[in-house]
Amino acid sequence: VLEGERTVFQTLEDAFPQAGQAPLRALAGCFGFSGDEIEKKCRVLSGGEKARLVMALMLFDPPNLLVLDEPTNHLDIATKEMLITALSQYEGTMLFVSHDRHFLAALSNRVLELTPEGIHTYGGGYTEYVERTGQEAPGLRS
Repeated sequence: VLEGERTVFQTLEDAFPQAGQAPLRALAGCFGFSGDEIEKKCRVLSGGEKARLVMALMLFDPPNLLVLDEPTNHLDIATKEMLITALSQYEGTMLFVSHDRHFLAALSNRVLELTPEGIHTYGGGYTEYVERTGQEAPGLRS
């Protein structure tokens, strides 16, 4: 997805050639790339910066289904909050796995617990799941 010699801005421009410079700069800014940071080459981006850029690409022209595996890994607190804000406005279906309790509480509206006995579905979000089961994180049992 990310070509090492392309800059952050070029990557966004390649993905959305009709968008125009102002919306792409605004998008980059929403994901923490402001000023000269949009001219960074993808090869020098940190893991968290790469994750933010990929999220920006996905959320600017969102698919109908997002599958996210530990999406807050490598993100600082401010970036996690930006991600939660962006995902809370997403209108499609999300399936995610996370150990980040704040992320789970903010975005989940159903919990699927996978156990040796089978799949258990809990309506409501992570907070309701904890209240019903007493489990502090899905899948963890003492």
